[in-house]
Amino acid sequence: MTNILEIKESHLRVTVALISVILAAVWILVIDLALNTPADGIRIVDVLIDRANELYPFTIQNLMWIFFFFGLGELWIRNQRANIEAQQLGLRLLPEDEETLLRGKDLGSIVLSIRGAGSQRLYYLQELIMRTIQQFRLNDSVAQADSLLNTSLDLIHAELDIKYNMLRYISWLLPTLGFIGTVVGISLALGEAGNMPEVTDGDAIKAWMGLLTAKLGIAFNTTLVALLQSAVLVFLIHIVQAKEEEGVNRIGRYCLHNLINRLYESQER
Repeated sequence: MTNILEIKESHLRVTVALISVILAAVWILVIDLALNTPADGIRIVDVLIDRANELYPFTIQNLMWIFFFFGLGELWIRNQRANIEAQQLGLRLLPEDEETLLRGKDLGSIVLSIRGAGSQRLYYLQELIMRTIQQFRLNDSVAQADSLLNTSLDLIHAELDIKYNMLRYISWLLPTLGFIGTVVGISLALGEAGNMPEVTDGDAIKAWMGLLTAKLGIAFNTTLVALLQSAVLVFLIHIVQAKEEEGVNRIGRYCLHNLINRLYESQER
C-alpha cells in the first residue's frame, strides 16, 4: 500500500471523500435491505434512513449518513498520520546510549542520514532534529537550541489543532441537520393538522392521525440519529487527536533526551 505521506494531502482527502460517499451509500443500502420489513409499529429503517418518506432516498437522514462517513474518513487520515509519525521513533536517528555527547562536528552525520532519506520535510521527528541542529550550528548554544525545539513543538501542536477544524465542523453540522429535520417535520405535521376530516368519519380520522404522527416521526427521528452520530464522532475525534498529540509529545521527549541533553558547547567563543 502506498505510504500516505507520498500523496499530497489534498489529493488524499478527495480520494477518501469519494470512498466515504460510496461507503455511506452502501451502508444506506444495507439498512434498507436488511431492516425494511413490514411492521405495524415503528420500524428501525424509518428511524435510520426515513424509508417511508416519499422523497426517499433524498432524505435528511441519508445526508447525515454521508457527512458521518466523511468524518470517519477524515479520522482515518489523521489516525494513519499518527501511526506513521510514531513509526519514525523506531528509526533510531539519534544516539540512545548513556555516554554519547554531540559536538558540532558530530552532527553532520545525523544531518546526512536524514537528508539521504529525503524525508526531513515529511515527518515531525526529522523536521525537529534538522531545525535544532541548524540552530545549534549557528550559535553553539544549547539554550537557544532548546528554545527553538520548544517553539517548534508549540507550532506543531497548533498545526494539529487546525487540522481538526473540519471534523469539529462536521460534529456540529450533524445535530444542526437533525434540528433542521425537526423543524421540517413539525412544519409538515402542522400543515397536515389543518386538513382534519370530520370527527364523525372514524376511518378518515384514523388515517389523518397516522399521517400526522408520521410527519412528527420525521421530526424526532432526524434529531435522534443526528445526536447519536455526533456522539460517536466526537468520541472518536477525542481518541484520535489525543493519540496524535501524544505522539508529538513522545517525539519532543525523544529529541530532548537524545539531542538537546547530549549537545556539547564548544569552549571557544
